[in-house]
Amino acid sequence: MEDDHYHDGYTAFLEDVWGEGFLSPGGPDEVARIVDGLDIEGARILDIGCGSGAIATALVRDHGAAHVTGIDVEAPVCELARQRAADAGCADQITIRLIEPGPLDFPDQCFDVVFSKDAIIHIPDKDALAADVFRVLKPGGWFAASDWLISHDGPPSPEMALYIKLEDLDFAMASPTRYEAALEGAGFGHVSLVSRNPWYTELGRRELAFMTGEARKELEDKHGKDITQFMVDVWEAMVPVLESGEHCPTHLRGQRPA
Repeated sequence: MEDDHYHDGYTAFLEDVWGEGFLSPGGPDEVARIVDGLDIEGARILDIGCGSGAIATALVRDHGAAHVTGIDVEAPVCELARQRAADAGCADQITIRLIEPGPLDFPDQCFDVVFSKDAIIHIPDKDALAADVFRVLKPGGWFAASDWLISHDGPPSPEMALYIKLEDLDFAMASPTRYEAALEGAGFGHVSLVSRNPWYTELGRRELAFMTGEARKELEDKHGKDITQFMVDVWEAMVPVLESGEHCPTHLRGQRPA
């Protein structure tokens, strides 16, 4: 794979599986579930790991956010996100920043909501992440995210280790217990974690069937045989660890006390 994990070919394939502008599963419906019950009308939102921009535009157009600042460490997806915001007529409400990994470069208490969808898996230090998110939230603000978790502390099973190796995306998976401790340790209240494993187990099976079924030739013609086979290999390793429950996509939420 290229130095930018989410180069144009990789991104285009994922969008064929997960929907235009989405680099993780569920599309706008899953975004809506992550923020369900939160009033984000007029909110200023930080989107950590904004990817190619569909989430930022959804938060503005579908949920009424006043402004979304999307950050990502990969230049290709930042360019796609800026273009998507412009095409959607939201360029004045969406700012996309290419950043270096590390602490959030924002003032204290400047966001109403910090959002992330399946991106903080790449951040190894969950305590530092939780503390930094807490710092940039206004009192009463919410952290609303989803991430790909491992069900337990300690080393992964051989099956999970193979999956992580095949993904080749610097995964730093943590357990639900680890995340809960990090959020509570940072000072968050109303901490909740909701497993999405049953949902994505079924969806992951359907995605693999799509890649290996009648669409296989079309995918190969569009994206090339090598990247198609790479994706099939990843999904064939992922589905068993979803089925075992060791891979557990999870919604995370916590509130900075008012």
